Amino acid sequence: MWKPFLAAFFFAPSLFGQQQQTAYEAMRTVGHQLSREFVDHVISVTGTNGNPQPATWKILIDDPHARGGVREVEVTGGRINSERTPVRSSVQGSLGAAIDTSKLNLDSSGAYTLAQQTAANSHVSFATADYVLHVDDHSNPIWEVSLRRENGEPAGRIFIGTNHGTVTRTEGLFVGRNQVATEQATDEPEREEADDDDGDTNSVKSHIKQGWRQMRADVHRTFHKVQRSFVDFFEDK
Repeated sequence: MWKPFLAAFFFAPSLFGQQQQTAYEAMRTVGHQLSREFVDHVISVTGTNGNPQPATWKILIDDPHARGGVREVEVTGGRINSERTPVRSSVQGSLGAAIDTSKLNLDSSGAYTLAQQTAANSHVSFATADYVLHVDDHSNPIWEVSLRRENGEPAGRIFIGTNHGTVTRTEGLFVGRNQVATEQATDEPEREEADDDDGDTNSVKSHIKQGWRQMRADVHRTFHKVQRSFVDFFEDK
């Protein structure tokens, strides 16, 4: 009778000890257990079903010595549990330039905080988050945080620059629009619409734009509380 209880008791610490790691911690694991050089050649970092952090991080590395030129490493609980060298064509959609770690000032925990704040401003609730860290078309590292409801349905997606913590785009958030314009577009000054929309429609658009700008200002202030340099983080331990 006591044997199952005792087994569970002694086994429990190992379960509790496997806390969910952040993306920074997973990248540091790769640097310490494989090669420090790999850290400077990371193409993307992906994690799914985060609550708030995922159990496993998949890290794609540009490695000219590997078959296909890429190496895929999975990290769970501070340990590398999978390593493979897939054919490049099988991961083509995930490939891009290597991430400049000097521009990483936002860990996945901070990205979650900013995404949570953005969703709250849009009156959107969610249960889990999927993460992708990669570079954009201008070679700037960004977080894509995809929010999901309890049933797994999409609740919205948020794009956050890791250098300054700027929300550059959202999808599926803010009532009245499927996608908020990019940062460059929303920085344009207000001007009177020249289309056939009536006053009520223009008022709604103006309200959405004001809400978007206020959200970005709020997120920027929060960023200064959660920002964390990856370079400093890696060298600390």
